[in-house]
Amino acid sequence: MIQTVIKRDGRIVGFNEEKIATAIRKAMLHTQNGEDRELVREITDKIAFQGESQMTVEAIQDAVEMALMHSSRKDVAKQYISYRNQRSVARKAKTRDMFLEIINIKSNDITRENANMNADTPAGMMMKFSSETTKPFVDDYLLSEEVKEAVAGNYLHIHDKDYYPTKSLTCVQHPLDHILKNGFSAGHGESRPAKRIETASILGCISLETAQNEMHGGQSIPAFDFYLAPYVRTSYIEEIKVLEELNGQDYSHLYHTEIKDYNTALLDGLSGDKRLIQHAINKTVVRVHQSMEAFIHNMNTIHSRGGNQVVFSSINYGTDTSAEGRCIIRELLKSTYRGVGNGETAIFPIQIWKKKRGVSYLPEDRNYDLYLLAAKVSARRFFPNFLNLDATFNQSSEWDEKDPLRYQHEVATMGCRTRVFENRFGPKTSIGRGNISFSTINIVRLALECMSIENKEERIARFFSKLDHMLELTARQLHQRYEFQKTAYAKQFPLLMSSLWVGSDKLDPCGTIEPVINQGTLGIGFIGLAESLVALIGKHHGEDEEAQKLGLKIVTYMRDRVNEFSESYHHNYSVLATPAEGLSGKFTLRDRKAFGSLPGITDRDYYTNSNHVPVYYKCCAKRKAEIEAPYHDLTRGGHIFYVEIDGDATHNPDAILQVVDMMDKYNIGYGSVNHNRNRCLDCGHENATTDLEECPSCGSRNLDKLQRITGYLVGTTNRWNKAKLAELNDRVIHN
Repeated sequence: MIQTVIKRDGRIVGFNEEKIATAIRKAMLHTQNGEDRELVREITDKIAFQGESQMTVEAIQDAVEMALMHSSRKDVAKQYISYRNQRSVARKAKTRDMFLEIINIKSNDITRENANMNADTPAGMMMKFSSETTKPFVDDYLLSEEVKEAVAGNYLHIHDKDYYPTKSLTCVQHPLDHILKNGFSAGHGESRPAKRIETASILGCISLETAQNEMHGGQSIPAFDFYLAPYVRTSYIEEIKVLEELNGQDYSHLYHTEIKDYNTALLDGLSGDKRLIQHAINKTVVRVHQSMEAFIHNMNTIHSRGGNQVVFSSINYGTDTSAEGRCIIRELLKSTYRGVGNGETAIFPIQIWKKKRGVSYLPEDRNYDLYLLAAKVSARRFFPNFLNLDATFNQSSEWDEKDPLRYQHEVATMGCRTRVFENRFGPKTSIGRGNISFSTINIVRLALECMSIENKEERIARFFSKLDHMLELTARQLHQRYEFQKTAYAKQFPLLMSSLWVGSDKLDPCGTIEPVINQGTLGIGFIGLAESLVALIGKHHGEDEEAQKLGLKIVTYMRDRVNEFSESYHHNYSVLATPAEGLSGKFTLRDRKAFGSLPGITDRDYYTNSNHVPVYYKCCAKRKAEIEAPYHDLTRGGHIFYVEIDGDATHNPDAILQVVDMMDKYNIGYGSVNHNRNRCLDCGHENATTDLEECPSCGSRNLDKLQRITGYLVGTTNRWNKAKLAELNDRVIHN
């Protein structure tokens, strides 16, 4: 007697004989003689009682075919066989159609899920084939029934689900000093330690690229200036040694002479040691500049992930006040300002200036001049973004301006917004740590389901009840994924789990990563706070004080529950202000089908990212800062503050400084400024004209129209998905 059935996806379920009866009955109804209930029951009972205790779906259907063929109703057998064939074709059709769209390089939400991945190249196509066929495997074999129902119901999105079976982690902040001092092995050959600035620059690139192939998220260097600074001095010493060889003299007393700053200058009027030192400085600065140029060039041309995407890279800098550190910062900014190739704006690395009072923020600070240069560069090249180390939640009691290793106590971020700092299982630092995985809750869906409740208090209470359930489910889902990820062997991540992740140097290559993985974070994200508030009380937090109070109550509740999950599951859970790109329209499209087009909720092609004020809502930058600032302390898994400005920002670096001033005043953690920047790829002409279609200089339509999508830049919008394009078109200026 049949007791259990093995489904096509491998799951084992209880046997239900009514499914056999229903299938036979449907076949009979498509014949001239119609239904024969007695025969239906006879065949159903025969198969149920004569079958093995466990059978596959296909074996049961074969048995039904044979029973019908040996019955008096061979006409039913033909219909049943035909129906089986049609269902088989239908199951394959969805995959076939999806593959054909990839093959024919159709522009859709599958091929444009990530704007910095070219899904039209052979490597990009291969990655999409793999991605889209892996996701169903994850659904069928790796997710619990309750999680699958939440995903199917449009309540939950599991980020990087296609990478789930690989057990890979999301991102990491590279302890580049370890790589530069010791070299590393990435599984094929070894890299020697760095001795000069050129080698240090190259190793930084290789470290980022290699780790990118071992992870599904981004790569970041938390203290770029501090890490590369020592190699400025070693390169200077090399230049002194060249002079020793040239002149046949011993200049060793100049190796470690005090240098206040690495500024180039003419040698006219200089003599003796001063002339030698200045000559060596001039040569060193040229080498540093070329190394920074090479670093930026490599990060925009070296491909990873099968050759279809440049490394999703970020670098943090700005607080090294040594002459060598300042040299790194200055030449990096100068190179960024000039651009790559024929003067194009570099897309990567995402550059992040670490603003700190006493270091770079006020005129009397040592690095204030570099801060002004950073604002000038950002006004032309969008980068650097600005990280506020003075925000209360970004401070560390361990930080000491006299400590040469103070960068270890500075928060660093990924360019998109991911933040890692607090730690229940080790030191409070960003270095050698990253996000393990994250998932996003569609809080708009929860609010939509409560709209029919007339009483406002009951409506909001019901929303919080639904939110609590989804938070519980998401925490459990992330824990289940963590339990799967921790079983990976260290040797599966040759660089990450030998030289980068904190504590990985003590791992046995043939042992699992379980002893160290918990140093990372698990992120619970959310999307569409603005639309949720409209659904609950009729207005979003940008236009109504009551809505703002409710918005803060919602995200505070999420923060508090996440802290409780950290205690109960013993993980570093955090709330993430999700940087939705591919997700921005997926939730909305399905909710609109279910609830219709509702003004201020589902009437656009996208939901507003996390806790942002809607991009279409007109308000000044100051007002936007006041509204969004309180959410940064609550979303310690990552957040970002944007300001849209008009005009040619190249001539207005003060606008950048004003935004950083607002960040400081309102306790904002991380922010950036968006503006227009067009560049003709034929003649190089640049301007800030909105909606430019033709170069005013040469008439070319081959334009690079730079835009920021979710924290990073995209040189062309033809790789953007429909929802993000709609959002881009809705953006208004914050005066």
